[in-house]
Amino acid sequence: MTTINPRARGARPRTGRALTYVLVTAIALAIAVPVAWVLLASLKQKSEFYGSPWALPEGLRLQNYVDAFVTARMGQYFFTSLLVTLLGLVFVVAVSVPAAYVIARYEFRGRGVVEVALLAGLFVNVNYIVVPIFLMLVGWDRALVDALPGGFFIDNPAVLSLVYAATSIPFTIYLLAAYFRSIPADFEEAAALDGASRVQVMVRVMLPMARPALTTVILFNFLAYWNDFIIALTLLPGEGKTLQVGLLNLMTAQKAAADYGRLYAGMVIVIVPVLILYALIQRRLIEGMASGGVKG
Repeated sequence: MTTINPRARGARPRTGRALTYVLVTAIALAIAVPVAWVLLASLKQKSEFYGSPWALPEGLRLQNYVDAFVTARMGQYFFTSLLVTLLGLVFVVAVSVPAAYVIARYEFRGRGVVEVALLAGLFVNVNYIVVPIFLMLVGWDRALVDALPGGFFIDNPAVLSLVYAATSIPFTIYLLAAYFRSIPADFEEAAALDGASRVQVMVRVMLPMARPALTTVILFNFLAYWNDFIIALTLLPGEGKTLQVGLLNLMTAQKAAADYGRLYAGMVIVIVPVLILYALIQRRLIEGMASGGVKG
């Protein structure tokens, strides 16, 4: 009869845990080191870039941020991106929440067709259809040229927000509907017995319970809108560029001038809002993932 050494049996979990810690630490460093390097580089003077790239800045040259924000117009681009992103989030939440609730809770004719269409929309990459969208908007502007000679649909941040929202509706509805289905119907029945209408049940009962899923879709859609480049470049060809397009222009200009401090300052301006948003909602995001894993 063979016996198992308890020490050997306990060594495997400890080894696996150690490997997990090493892997997580490596991933964290792979993300944190480039961000820290960009932050330090944004505080350097032009002459410091000709030395060691890993050397600490000799001082805090905050003028790089002033030059990037004002001279390079990154401030204007920042507020354009913020406006477009927030409007897109408002549009997509206003449409997706009631649509997902109806799909999850009510039976109606054509429901299966709607669900199949939404699932099909998940597999459409918006970058592949940006040219047809552009041509469609140009055609609408031509049709309204007598009433609006300057155009309306092209170079309009609000229209760009609508395009963002429309292209992200399938993903948002799919995720929210799945979460609504996981909530027991007893809560809705109790609210209905108390005299609540269907809209009141959705807003006061279901929506607060679906807050983890709502937080998740807001984060993912924020990242998609904020980091978009191709759609913004196509639909906003004028001076009102978004931050990502403006960063490309800044990169081209500063490479020619060899003024990398201003360039890295522009990169920090792009990165900081994403870090702030994640810091604000990380707890609810983790709670949402944990509750989603527990439900069955």
